[in-house]
Amino acid sequence: MPWLSGICTLWLLGFVVLAQNFNVVSPQKNVIPAQNFNQRTGLKTDCLGSYMRLTVDKSLAFGSLVEFDVMNGSQIEPLTPSLASKCGFSIDSDPWGNYRVFASLFNCFAENEDDHLFDINMRVRVRGVKAEQDVFQVEKTCTHDQWAPREVLCDRNYMEVSVNRLPGEITAMRRQPKMAERQAKGDYQWPDTVSEAITSKYNIWRMVFFTPKQKAMVLEDALKAGYGVITTKSRLVLRSGFDMPETYVENVNGIPMKVIKVTTYFKRQWSVTMLDTVAACPVGGLSFTDEMITWYFPRVNPLMTSTEANILGMFMGIDGSQIDSAQMATRGYILTIEGNNIVMKIPIGGPDGYYKSHAVDNQYNIRYYIEPMLQLLWSEGGMDSTKYRVLFPIKTPFMPRPPQFVDLTDVDKRMFDVILGPFLYDVELVNITFSAGVLTLAEANVRGFNIQEQRFQNGSKAFRLQVPFSDSFVVRTQTDLLLTVYNLRLVYGFMIFPESISFSYIATVDVTLQDITLPTVGGSCDKEKFYITISYGNLGKNFNIMLGKRDLTPDLSAEYDIKENVSHMSLVVPFLAFDVAFELMYPSSLRARLDVLLWEPVNKWTLSDFSLACNFPMTMTECFSNGSMSALAVKVESVPQLNPSQLTLRDHSCRPKFSNDRFAYFSYDANGCGTTRKFYDGVMMYQNEIILGNGPPVYQQGKSGVTTLPPDPEYRVTVSCFYTLNDTQTIAFFTKPRENEPLPETGFGELHVVLRLALDGSYNNFYAEEDYPVVQYLRSPLFFEVVLLRSTDPQIELVLESCWATLKEDRISTPRWDLIVDGCVNLADNYETIFHPVTPGGVPYPSHVKHFEIKMFTFVQNHVMLQDQIYVHCDAVLCDANQNDGICKRLCPSPIPLKTGNKVRRDATNDQNQKAQLSTGKILLSAS
Repeated sequence: MPWLSGICTLWLLGFVVLAQNFNVVSPQKNVIPAQNFNQRTGLKTDCLGSYMRLTVDKSLAFGSLVEFDVMNGSQIEPLTPSLASKCGFSIDSDPWGNYRVFASLFNCFAENEDDHLFDINMRVRVRGVKAEQDVFQVEKTCTHDQWAPREVLCDRNYMEVSVNRLPGEITAMRRQPKMAERQAKGDYQWPDTVSEAITSKYNIWRMVFFTPKQKAMVLEDALKAGYGVITTKSRLVLRSGFDMPETYVENVNGIPMKVIKVTTYFKRQWSVTMLDTVAACPVGGLSFTDEMITWYFPRVNPLMTSTEANILGMFMGIDGSQIDSAQMATRGYILTIEGNNIVMKIPIGGPDGYYKSHAVDNQYNIRYYIEPMLQLLWSEGGMDSTKYRVLFPIKTPFMPRPPQFVDLTDVDKRMFDVILGPFLYDVELVNITFSAGVLTLAEANVRGFNIQEQRFQNGSKAFRLQVPFSDSFVVRTQTDLLLTVYNLRLVYGFMIFPESISFSYIATVDVTLQDITLPTVGGSCDKEKFYITISYGNLGKNFNIMLGKRDLTPDLSAEYDIKENVSHMSLVVPFLAFDVAFELMYPSSLRARLDVLLWEPVNKWTLSDFSLACNFPMTMTECFSNGSMSALAVKVESVPQLNPSQLTLRDHSCRPKFSNDRFAYFSYDANGCGTTRKFYDGVMMYQNEIILGNGPPVYQQGKSGVTTLPPDPEYRVTVSCFYTLNDTQTIAFFTKPRENEPLPETGFGELHVVLRLALDGSYNNFYAEEDYPVVQYLRSPLFFEVVLLRSTDPQIELVLESCWATLKEDRISTPRWDLIVDGCVNLADNYETIFHPVTPGGVPYPSHVKHFEIKMFTFVQNHVMLQDQIYVHCDAVLCDANQNDGICKRLCPSPIPLKTGNKVRRDATNDQNQKAQLSTGKILLSAS
């Protein structure tokens, strides 16, 4: 791991551990000796041959700052990177927050007793978020007396070589336990030459480094340069970092090795002693497959002076601890000699290593980390032997592991359901970017999404996300008239801990459904208007409306009484409106059609095409008793080029009295404008034509050749009036059939008779249509007038055949109460209807008017009022003043007095078969 400048500071990150697993010490309290509380503090020490290992468990201080000190008596030094490589310490950590500190027994601060007993003292400082710290003291004593004449240690950040600096016989003597016991009892005295050996540190004259060129330094300069130089009772120790200037790389069998080679000169008086020290550590030799790590180490290396070196032992270890052959076999490890190399094979993914996540160019990768140890013992003849130990951290190359995006979307539930993974334990999902913004996991769950972390048995995990189709973050696109594409665009934002390295993953999922409910149009007609209802479907009002040939604009919406809610729209269009098309004319009606088109403006799709055609009552021709006639010509759809102002009668000088772009109105005398007259049995017919111009000539082939016939007009409507002797009959009109032209049918003319309610008995002012409902008190007088309009014939007499009242607007509904029966008042009514005479001075034609009065009443049944309203209806008959029979000359009987106690009630038992012609609006009974 990279070293920071200054004090070596490491953060502990890992899983939360229960409080009883560690003991927290206030910085004001005494320092806790770690060796007495290893289980409670999470500290553990091991002696592993020529070094000691301190393990700091993640439970010691989760998320806190951890620092290490080295101690020698009262001397306390923070363990910085430079001090570590110079004095024989290395520190490593894993993603869980566990730490390992390796300390050479020959480190600068160890208390060494005869190269046999080593006391190592350290401190572990844990600093919390409030800058308070707990201090744990570590004291460990290691014994080791199996020193080889030469020992080489390759640690993570330094290489160390120690050699025997005493004469061979003294060294051998120091290895004999009995002699050591005698020395301890004082029975044996070391020779003076031993205690004053010239190869002590203080006798170092100079040191020659081979780079491979020679470079000489005095001891003081070597120490300042960062080299570690120590002499013990029996050994000379040299320590160098891998990046020191005097180290060099030597390729052996294609394997690079870092080499430090030094000759140390000792001088005392007239004698000079030289000791050669060399250390060589591999910095390569690895090869990888998807499943296996292979580490090649040269069998003959720069430490050997002869190719005939005899390997006495070859061992493998993990994390600095040697393992036996059974453990190797269980874990699949192999250590062999193949040709000129020692080969170690390690399966990737074994339990002694761990995986770690990485982001490379925003792509998810993993690496496998493991720290094997290679230990060799060889001899090059005689008693000289070398013990060689390499701690070799290995990390595989980046292995791309693109996560799998699994789509489990449930169309029936209309829910996106996706899983992304797997990831290692050290990856956390931080946020998700949708098409409309970024949401943290908490915000997404509050919004109604469902985000879950799913863990698997191997320690990996995946992230599951559920989003309903209906959410506004889902982009909906209508790709066809009935198809919707629901698109969920996702950018997952991840963070790798503890490094806090971010990366992202982009995913898109589409679902196409045939789930469009198109808008629909329905409608109906009454005598004057079209009533159109538009149901939006599930698209909302995301469409345009065309009425006839015009788009429905806001101004037009106001004209047509638009009403809207979240699901529907209604509009009312008069049948004479500009956007209504006229199809056909009939004698007393007009067939009109309203076209409604719903269309989508972006793709120009037709969503609904609706047409409604109805016949609307309309007087097209009127025949008057004074010998005049009127006719209305209409521009129909089949003659689009027609200009009504250019229409004429047969006599082209007879032009319309009124015209616009759709109508032409003619009024003329039956004896003029080219009107013809014909007689039939008791019938006289007046006939004329409304025409427009002349068409092309018509040529007819005959026996005598081609005959030119008069051309047909472009537009022709025949108007007819029929009269019988002593009676006025209905009128009709017809046209000569022509392709794509209106086809009028024979109809009947009608006199205009109205029933209206007067404000009072003077019959001067009347309620208008918009005044209804009219409110009256019970038994208040109601004054009605029935009048024939637009007639100047004094020989016509208006007769009321019958009048009645109903509870509902429908004339044939029940209950019903008769007011006038067969032209006479209903004598069964205790509030008798009163006829009022019409004076000649009040109106021009008194015979055309009838006045009558009733009292306001309400319907009751079983002494309960059914409803507080009535409607009044009448049938009127037009009679010849000279006619002497039938209803026209009906004589009414005298009123019959009612017997005492005989109460007549208006009920629901009267005739329902009266033919209605005239009606009033609603008349309400006042509650006060």
